[in-house]
Amino acid sequence: MKMQEYIEEAEQALLHTYNRYQVVLDKGDGVYLYDIEGKKYLDFVSGIAVFALGYNHKGYNDALKAQIDKVIHTSNYYYNVPAIEAAKKLKKVSGMDRVFFTNSGAEAIEGALKAARKYAYLKDGKTDHEIIALHHSFHGRTFGALSVTGNPKYREAFEPMIGNIKFADMNDLDSVKNCVTDKTCAIIMETVQGEGGIYPAQKEFLEGVRALCDEKDILLILDEIQCGMGRTGAMYAWQHYGVKPDIMTTAKALGCGVPVGAFLMTEKVAASSLTSGDHGTTYGGNPLAAAAISKVLDLFEEEKVLDNVNTVAPYLEEKLDELVKKYDFIETRRGMGLMQGLVFDRPVADVINKALEKGLILINAGTSIIRFVPPLVISKENVDAMIEILTECLDEL
Repeated sequence: MKMQEYIEEAEQALLHTYNRYQVVLDKGDGVYLYDIEGKKYLDFVSGIAVFALGYNHKGYNDALKAQIDKVIHTSNYYYNVPAIEAAKKLKKVSGMDRVFFTNSGAEAIEGALKAARKYAYLKDGKTDHEIIALHHSFHGRTFGALSVTGNPKYREAFEPMIGNIKFADMNDLDSVKNCVTDKTCAIIMETVQGEGGIYPAQKEFLEGVRALCDEKDILLILDEIQCGMGRTGAMYAWQHYGVKPDIMTTAKALGCGVPVGAFLMTEKVAASSLTSGDHGTTYGGNPLAAAAISKVLDLFEEEKVLDNVNTVAPYLEEKLDELVKKYDFIETRRGMGLMQGLVFDRPVADVINKALEKGLILINAGTSIIRFVPPLVISKENVDAMIEILTECLDEL
């Protein structure tokens, strides 16, 4: 079948919840993807910050193949070695104490919210506790995750959401304080907002939120689903700030393509929140998913992935800043590490589509921001190649 025939078949069979780009991808290698007609694309999206190690990584592939030949699934009524090893390694790199494996980032958020409300319930026996989230945040599409997502357009058709949610402003500590009551049990935020426009937390703000939580015995939940796993140059973005959460969520690059996530917590929260029967999942942490996590964490260390991020990211920032100076319709750049955004004074869909035609995969973060979340193994040469294509597209505007 030809490309257009596949697309037409997909439109007849799949639920239309995505406005997909008109390309059928077939395979990947390194930082490149190929469509079914053999066209090559430089990938600066990495499956939305998922394929940190690039495509067709032999060590990763071999680890999954070996686990498939042993056992893929057993259920959480039994222990399995890959999950035990993955949990141990994840604790080490995160500094957290307890792990619950999920199938996705949204499920990790659901578990984190449940843990926070159970923690508060065990303190006073009440069920009217409030959670503070931030405007412009994005935490997922399930009801709990959607309820704390700070963009009304995602929520309004599905109201009512779960109750007792308030929204404050990113990097405005007073707005957070104004939302706090004696019913507040948790504050949830992305350390670096992704879908909402690539907004990193300011150090003073995150420190202030942490101090507020400590004062009021409120749990701080940091969503590191997109900004975690080395994307900002630290394994988790909060480690740049020295502000440790009580509960943390992670996913995306955690499995580098295998659908996995996790929520983690301190021992203090674990000892006074979820217990047997409170939460569960059929697939979460099964041997195949856990083998992926375990190998990813090994490869991050062996291949010095964080060192590469910290080498290439300043170069990417420099090249993006040059574009800001060159084109008056680009307003600014913002971001951390290999999670960057260019802010335009107009919609960016045409630029992204032109780039795709020229063999460069980009994605937006809102209508006027181009988001750059490439594999964490990219080189400066890859950055140069991306800038060359993007410049051609910008010149055509």
